Amino acid sequence: MTPNSRAIINLDIEGPAISRHIYGHFAEHLGHCIYGGIYVGEDSQIPNDQGIRLDVVEALKGLNIPNLRWPGGCFADEYHWKDGIGPKAERPSMVNTHWGNVEENNHFGTHEFMHLCELLETEPYISGNVGSGTVEEMSQWVEYLTRDGDSPMVRLRKENGRDEPWRVQFWGIGNETWGCGGNMRPEYYADLARQYGTYCRDHGENKLYRIASGANVDDYAWTEALMKTIGDIGCGCRPHNYFQALSLHHYTFANTWQDKGSATEFDNDEYYRTMLNAQRMDELITNHSNVMDVYDPKRRIGLVVDEWGTWFNVEPGTNPGFLYQQNTLRDSLVASLHFDIFHRHAERVVMTNIAQTVNVLQSMILTDGEQMILTPTYHVFEMNKGHHDAASLPVHLSSPGSSRDIGDQTLNTLSMSASAKDGRALISLTNLEADVARTVEIDLRGGDFAIAQSRILTAARLQDHNTTERPAAVAPQAFDGVIRDGQRLTVELPAHSFVTVELQVRTAD
Repeated sequence: MTPNSRAIINLDIEGPAISRHIYGHFAEHLGHCIYGGIYVGEDSQIPNDQGIRLDVVEALKGLNIPNLRWPGGCFADEYHWKDGIGPKAERPSMVNTHWGNVEENNHFGTHEFMHLCELLETEPYISGNVGSGTVEEMSQWVEYLTRDGDSPMVRLRKENGRDEPWRVQFWGIGNETWGCGGNMRPEYYADLARQYGTYCRDHGENKLYRIASGANVDDYAWTEALMKTIGDIGCGCRPHNYFQALSLHHYTFANTWQDKGSATEFDNDEYYRTMLNAQRMDELITNHSNVMDVYDPKRRIGLVVDEWGTWFNVEPGTNPGFLYQQNTLRDSLVASLHFDIFHRHAERVVMTNIAQTVNVLQSMILTDGEQMILTPTYHVFEMNKGHHDAASLPVHLSSPGSSRDIGDQTLNTLSMSASAKDGRALISLTNLEADVARTVEIDLRGGDFAIAQSRILTAARLQDHNTTERPAAVAPQAFDGVIRDGQRLTVELPAHSFVTVELQVRTAD
């Protein structure tokens, strides 16, 4: 018989804050993420606000999404922002060479994106064009969006109907410059990051948070090349003046990069390989952080995982360049596992962005004409909202028997994290075992508490997913598997399940 897992959580000992920006999103001009997903045009029969479909907006507002990354992705480094402003009929079209080789009419541009962010009450994160653009082009985009008073770009913005500047804090200095963003060498890009970071200036009270294009998976040499530049300051400016963070990209798949496996048809072996690949995020963050610590021991430079999530083979019959895939319970467990990892690294990980928001890869929402469904992954984001800007609570976990050997590697099949904010605590638990339930005993110390609510996300099969015919096949339910005995909670976790336990807490003054 498998012994119970045991955890100790001290409610009165807080760790680093979990930034709400860890729950960020990503919308690229790719497939039907923008056109048909987020934007349907003003003449559409689908209810919209200046072309932005309102059902998608309301669903995303339910997640309190903190930021939205745009316009890419690989698309960012062939996007020239001036093509996407002014009267739509006068905007030049382009070919989206990265994603389906389709024509892009530029009807969704800067003003449309900023209106979307206003509707969502979220912060924009803009990826600038370093691969095929210029320093001047990106500098002018910053000026156009954020400068007040009078200047050439301010006058252009006003001509296009916007008098007041926007607040745009987050800027990406290119995307995947090691690949689709220019196939650059790390030393070459490191110099470009300094150059672009210099000329992308703060205007007025808008202080930029510049995010350098960081490593692909385990390219630690790339991270080191960038971090070396912060110690080579000839102008007397702050060591982190050129950029304030580095990015990291890592996708989860079942098999190989060439054959990533089906999104809906998989066996337990493929499932466990997927989870092992997802668990690797912990190793990557740890190792990249170790490299960063050598040059930045005070951790002033953040790590931004601005592309993560599952990437499987596209659904049969769909355009292979549109990256449309279904979203099963397996995807939701990949998400819950990632969030536990991000919470543990909250001191260094300041933002993450799941790929992508609508109709692409591990999306929150799938649309089909007027119809819209929420995916299982959406529900993990919603159930975890209590972690936004909360103080992490270290979880001391002893879990004998909750590991599984996969080849020469080990998958930990029980994952937990916890946080506290404003007199409430949230505990998240994930049982990755496909067929085995687990009992977890949690010793809560340092405060009084009451159980506010418990919820569970699971399904009969790992392959279950939501469709227009069964939109709630995988959805959160009230959970009665939590029993209190004094300062201890006993949680009966079913196989392949994600559970959250919300507590009202009072700690000693």
